[in-house]
Amino acid sequence: MDGDFYITSFVTLFVVIDPIGTTPVFVALTQGMARTRRRAIAIRACLIGLLVLTLFGLLGEQVLGFIGISMPAFRIAGGLLLFLTALEMLFGKRTQRRQDQAPDDPDPGDDPSVFPLAIPLLSGPGGIASMILLTNQASGDLWAFAGIFAVMMAIFAIVLMLFLSSEAIERALGPTGILVVTRLLGMLLAALSVQFVLDGIRNTGMVG
Repeated sequence: MDGDFYITSFVTLFVVIDPIGTTPVFVALTQGMARTRRRAIAIRACLIGLLVLTLFGLLGEQVLGFIGISMPAFRIAGGLLLFLTALEMLFGKRTQRRQDQAPDDPDPGDDPSVFPLAIPLLSGPGGIASMILLTNQASGDLWAFAGIFAVMMAIFAIVLMLFLSSEAIERALGPTGILVVTRLLGMLLAALSVQFVLDGIRNTGMVG
């Protein structure tokens, strides 16, 4: 695999996992909590999200084969799913939905690390589909396969870093800055999702 593959992998996973878009939700979910408890929630959410995507990256294709779904069909479906996610980001619906999932007055005893932070925000359907599609593209190339997981771990390291410094980042970017970045990421994801669909159609053998 050439360098373009790793760039595509990074952009795809970064846009789908969306560290910047998830950070304001993390702030809302942990508002009023002690710094040590907030740090523990951030670490736990990232570890769980990383574990979920790793499992699907390793076993996702076998699961699809067991239930009789071909990889081209899943590639097309995954591309369509990612395109819907991109549309939500472009029109602000994804951010609104994430904010709606955050309680207005979180219970101090509540732990949002598993839901909604790890699942579905960090390791939702889009991330699962992306990992299966990317690992399928790297089949037969051990270095490319390992590279995808290295990229995923790097992105989760970015997520953790942003979570731990979320308050300062939110003050620096402001609502407008977060909105602009989300729109730009949505445009990139839309283009990548269309490419997934085109690759899936090509792999069916219907077109040359």
